[in-house]
Amino acid sequence: MHRLYENDDIVVFWNSEKCFHAKRCVHGSPGCFDPKRKPWIDLKQAETKEIWQAISECPSGALSCLYRHEIDVKMDADNCRSVAFDGDKEIGECNYRVNEEGWNIYHTGVQDDYKGKGIAKRLVYKILEEAERNCVEISATCSYAKKVIES
Repeated sequence: MHRLYENDDIVVFWNSEKCFHAKRCVHGSPGCFDPKRKPWIDLKQAETKEIWQAISECPSGALSCLYRHEIDVKMDADNCRSVAFDGDKEIGECNYRVNEEGWNIYHTGVQDDYKGKGIAKRLVYKILEEAERNCVEISATCSYAKKVIES
């Protein structure tokens, strides 16, 4: 399971398949990370610096984070894609096709001026979350999306 959590400052990625529950995140930021709560990550419960520090101590790599750079990523299910925006300007997208097996991510792209900020990863995670919510199998022919899914 892949999850994405955002606040005004940061984006937190969690890959449950990599997590071996060392609880360093819980000890590092008990307000933010609470396994008894659903969802177990609430970025409103701690300062960004504390969350970032707790994530940096994750031994499995199941948790990672990056700055949002004031970029919004939204799902556009009607057009089979997730879309990144800088204000009203569309700056990237991740596209998928619906087939008999589920959804296949076939393209992920971000405008050159925005590369290197983790936006492509956010685009892929947005689709992964939507697929999980809809109990749909996901695959990828897009090399970038495939790398994100397998990592």
